[in-house]
Amino acid sequence: MSTRSRPDPLPQSRPPRITRRSALAGSVFAGLALLGACGRDEVRPVAKTGSPDAPLPKKVPKGTKLTIGDPSIQKALELSGQVDQISFDVEWANLSGGPQTLEAFRAHALDLGAVADIPPIHSVWTGVPTKIVAAKFRQDPLHHPVYQLGIAPGAGVDTLADLRGRRVAYSPGQAQGALVLRLLKKLNLVKTDVRLIELPSTGDVYPNSLAARQVDVAPIGGVNVKRYVAKYGKDGGKTIPHGLRDDPSHLYAPISTLEDPGKAAAIREYVQHWARAVSWIEEHPKEWIEGYYVKDQGLSVDDGEYLVKAEGEPDIPASWTDVIKRQQETVDLLAAETDKPKLNARDLFDLRFESVAADAFRAGGQG
Repeated sequence: MSTRSRPDPLPQSRPPRITRRSALAGSVFAGLALLGACGRDEVRPVAKTGSPDAPLPKKVPKGTKLTIGDPSIQKALELSGQVDQISFDVEWANLSGGPQTLEAFRAHALDLGAVADIPPIHSVWTGVPTKIVAAKFRQDPLHHPVYQLGIAPGAGVDTLADLRGRRVAYSPGQAQGALVLRLLKKLNLVKTDVRLIELPSTGDVYPNSLAARQVDVAPIGGVNVKRYVAKYGKDGGKTIPHGLRDDPSHLYAPISTLEDPGKAAAIREYVQHWARAVSWIEEHPKEWIEGYYVKDQGLSVDDGEYLVKAEGEPDIPASWTDVIKRQQETVDLLAAETDKPKLNARDLFDLRFESVAADAFRAGGQG
């Protein structure tokens, strides 16, 4: 349990305008098209903040609005009551993960998204320049990994040394895809030493592909780890640890959004709320399990308790020096393996935000 002190309450302000989360029923693209239409209606010239070295605006002008895709933190803000302290208008989008946020950015339908470390790299390579504004990790990440390697029944994979020649699920542009490349490098293998099977890593695609023996190995995370072993363990399905750090979690925004001083100030404020929400989740596991995992996600209490234990304690670093170093290693690996141009990882971060989340996180979960 955290021992951080409670911060002083934020000044009271009018509650944000909260809309119902967008439903992506039927097709992700249908939902994004709807969001894109809303975003295009609001496109207008904005004043630029100038150089990225310019001071980060702190005053949020009246009428400022952000469209945010961060479903789990949205729920934490609602459960904790902190959502009422947001001083600007919020349009919540039920979007998460790299492909969905990138398409929404491209449609000018989203101002801020929550992803792992790969989408901010991939977005630049695909012509949508973005910047990371917040970074979160896990304490003791090797004992609390995001993913395990799911092994298909009968695949004959008992250790990492058995991966050579196997069919491995691979999702370019997503964290799971980068994990596969990191793992091959760790094992001194190249892509041709295995058979990479391109599959989207969303939903139950990877566990179902393992169960159907369409692939031999796939990174799976969250409650899928527990469910996969419970359902297919009797047939030989299992998981093994990959032994790599896989815990980055970021907020990122299009540079065009950050160039609007009002929205930049609103993002600064949201990053503070985000960090306090992370702290609240850590300090209120029972409320989080019941309010998010059970009521919002439809999981069992047992599943929720499993996930809270698996996630461990959060870490929001005050310095991004090591964060940028690890990101550079990832950029270099992906550039070499995918024939993409090299990037300076430092350019992927808006350094004006470096201490914003950490300061709020240290203050605790009530703001």
